[in-house]
Amino acid sequence: MDTQASVAGTLEETQISHDRKQSSDELLQVVGFHIDQEEFGLDILRVQEIIRVQRLTRVPNSPEFVDGVINLRGKVIPIVALRRRFGLAELAHDNQTRIVVVEVNGTVLGLIVDSVSEVLRIPADTVEPPPRLGKIEREYVKGVGKLDNRLLILLDVDRLLSDTEGASCAQMAQA
Repeated sequence: MDTQASVAGTLEETQISHDRKQSSDELLQVVGFHIDQEEFGLDILRVQEIIRVQRLTRVPNSPEFVDGVINLRGKVIPIVALRRRFGLAELAHDNQTRIVVVEVNGTVLGLIVDSVSEVLRIPADTVEPPPRLGKIEREYVKGVGKLDNRLLILLDVDRLLSDTEGASCAQMAQA
């Protein structure tokens, strides 16, 4: 019986060791983009597509951070200005400005970003919790990833909109 317990214990330790190695080897794939001078990242599985900025249709009485809506292959998509959402100064759109299309709590939204850089792979064990600065800084931040000699702010898209804001965007999408 001691031999069986010993073998079971060794197998369990091997599995735990394997699990630790697997989690330390785990890579997060994120779409990197810029807003102002900061680099952000979104989980690639949340991004449906990235498109050029197109003419937006303004919607009366929409939340102040919603720039308007677009028609994307027959679907009405609300467009959120991330600069405004983060309390940053407005910037005129240029040829680098993109709309990142994501799904947030069942609603497809477009997020206007200054530019999209690349798909990045970040080791999961290099991501740290968001710093305790101000409310805005950590409200939408899932963590901070370290990649080479730079930091990447990982956004939590599910927290970009409150429940009422999400419902408002969902209504716009159904209009």
